[in-house]
Amino acid sequence: MTSSVGPGADLPPEWRRWTWEHPVGPRWLLLGDVDLEGSWADDAPLALCAEIEGLFVDLPPRSRERFTLVGCTPVGALAALLDRLPAEALGTDHAWLGGLVVTASPPPYWWGEHLGDVVVLAQRPNATVPGTVDIDLSGFVRVHDRTEAVIRPGQVTEFVLQGPDEEPYGTCRDVTGVFRDQAAPTVTQVRLLGCRPESALLTKLDALGQSTKAGLRRRRISADVHAVAADGSASRVIGAMVSGTIDTSEPSRIGTGLLDVTVNSEIGEPMPTGILGILERWHNGRPAERNLWAGYGRELRHHWAGVALAHRSVAPDRPAGVTYDLDGRFVTDIEGFYCAIGEAINGPGGYFGWNLDALDDCLSGRFGAQTPFRLVWHDSAVAREHLVTGYDRRLLGPATTLEYLLDMLAAHQVEIDLR
Repeated sequence: MTSSVGPGADLPPEWRRWTWEHPVGPRWLLLGDVDLEGSWADDAPLALCAEIEGLFVDLPPRSRERFTLVGCTPVGALAALLDRLPAEALGTDHAWLGGLVVTASPPPYWWGEHLGDVVVLAQRPNATVPGTVDIDLSGFVRVHDRTEAVIRPGQVTEFVLQGPDEEPYGTCRDVTGVFRDQAAPTVTQVRLLGCRPESALLTKLDALGQSTKAGLRRRRISADVHAVAADGSASRVIGAMVSGTIDTSEPSRIGTGLLDVTVNSEIGEPMPTGILGILERWHNGRPAERNLWAGYGRELRHHWAGVALAHRSVAPDRPAGVTYDLDGRFVTDIEGFYCAIGEAINGPGGYFGWNLDALDDCLSGRFGAQTPFRLVWHDSAVAREHLVTGYDRRLLGPATTLEYLLDMLAAHQVEIDLR
């Protein structure tokens, strides 16, 4: 069972035109790193699939977590908050602390853990160390996904607490609720439906039924998922992976010669189902209409920019001195700004950053525009109303303001005309 690809079969897998004879699909291409007869291959084709079940699932909102700072000597803003609030006010909006970094003085060297949207719930004298208190908190550990392990550092006898800009918040002897093992994946199985395996995956399927450690190792896959467009081209769906151990394989009802393959998943969270609607807008090529992202909420606006990144043009930058028009009517959040500036610079579906670091990279060249350039920001009053000082509960950090963006653009020699 081999590939059927159109023009460019000698190109890297993500540049080919993928085809097959079945009326349904292919919708997805899996590219993974595999050991082929002792030779390691990067981004090797594993399979074309009509559907992937369990990859896109809407999860309930992440639950707030509880922590305790044990044997704490608070200072700074943390001490001031505890001093001014009566016990009945703890756990309310008045006891909101914001961001808190739990770190340590070296040795050992340790980056620390960031807690976000922190609220003080209670305080009480520590039972063993006079003059210290135990402080109960609620909030979120800043992790990639809710199942991620948070490893306790070794040889730490005292934790250091910090606020924004490394402001001292005190010390404590221990912290509970922060450190944890890797949790089970939120979706335990992924099914590749209507799957045409490539040679690398066929080798792994041959190991089905082998329960030895070596057999289990041969059945492991770790693959990035690419969306296959109507013309057979494939683009990576950033953040979408199938990773785990193949459990079963059986003939598929979708077409003769196709398989349904079940993988016991090893990674944490699926992606939201709304991404499927975004990818559908790109299925027949790059969108021709601006602001298709405007109806999405913040999370899906972020993923829209990720899809734009995966489809970004490799054409040379336009020369310095060009004027670009940013449609600001829908810049009601920072994600909307990234979508809007992407289209201002590179047209409908355009990409020009999807976080501050990426924006800085784009302003340095190779992403469509060469500085200095002029940016005419229409309906800028929308951003002035919404991109304001505060705390960003989605990103668990200080909100990015319009003024910050304007300063950043100006530092890269962008002339801004607010209208």
